[in-house]
Amino acid sequence: MVSRILFWTGFGIATRAWQLGIEMRPFMTRQAWLGFPIFAAVGGSFGYWLDGVDKRQTELLAERKASILEKRARRAAREAQSDEATA
Repeated sequence: MVSRILFWTGFGIATRAWQLGIEMRPFMTRQAWLGFPIFAAVGGSFGYWLDGVDKRQTELLAERKASILEKRARRAAREAQSDEATA
């Protein structure tokens, strides 16, 4: 979780640096530095949200996998019973 948030925070900072580079504005002015924490916070928030999405989807996939495996086991047991009855 922390690594994902840190990555997206760094991405936000890099985005701000890229923006200032495109605009050809200096990086070391007070107004330029004011945007870095904002971009870092937005990037970190996105990373936090993305981590939550990943956890929810992992749980959902685990539930579905368990359901499918349970269905397969029931079907195998049913087929085994029908094979015994016909034999």
